[in-house]
Amino acid sequence: MRALLVVVLLLGGLGLLADRVAVGIAEDRIAQQLAGTGGVVGTPEVDITGFPFLTQVLAGRYDDVRVAFDAEGLAQPEGTRASVSLQGVQVPLSAVLAGSVTEVPVDRIDGAATLSYDRLAAEIGAGTTLAPEGNGLRIDRTIELLGRTLPVSAAGTVVLQDGQLVIDVDRARGAGVEIPAPLVDRVSDLLDLRYTVPDLPFGLQLTGVTPATDGVRVRVEATDSVLTAQ
Repeated sequence: MRALLVVVLLLGGLGLLADRVAVGIAEDRIAQQLAGTGGVVGTPEVDITGFPFLTQVLAGRYDDVRVAFDAEGLAQPEGTRASVSLQGVQVPLSAVLAGSVTEVPVDRIDGAATLSYDRLAAEIGAGTTLAPEGNGLRIDRTIELLGRTLPVSAAGTVVLQDGQLVIDVDRARGAGVEIPAPLVDRVSDLLDLRYTVPDLPFGLQLTGVTPATDGVRVRVEATDSVLTAQ
């Protein structure tokens, strides 16, 4: 009985090892495949979740494939990154064995793209800093006003409008200096921003935006997508 138990444990360990080796190989292959798909330039990081992996291979369907992109992989400015979950990825084993995978249907994709505060601040103007404050943003900048250099601070909201990320200043104030009422709107306009979010892979659509600790988080999703190799 003890010998049988040892054999069972050994086989189980070998099966686990084979499963983990297989998933590692598959993640590398998928990453290489995605490098030429849907506008992706670099090779992303891929994590295939679920256990055991080999049963997913046999079924030709993967429940959750998580993919992370950096700015280089997205061919976007520094400070842009995205992570998405591909749910219901359909890749028949026969197509894999034949090396004929050219299209990959995916039931649903969702995730988020992050735009760093440094990146967005540069769009407003030199010397600008952005930081989260409550449910909105705090904007600090030094501007030229009536021939004077004036440090100003403002509170603003961030929303999506027609595919653009919009930072709208609610109120602005000078650092130790009262801004004349007729100029408040002008100062606020200098701190506003309309930023076109770069194109994202896989036909992802923007669905929401939230200030986060490391940048503005833009939620994205797509349904019934087909990833096609270029």
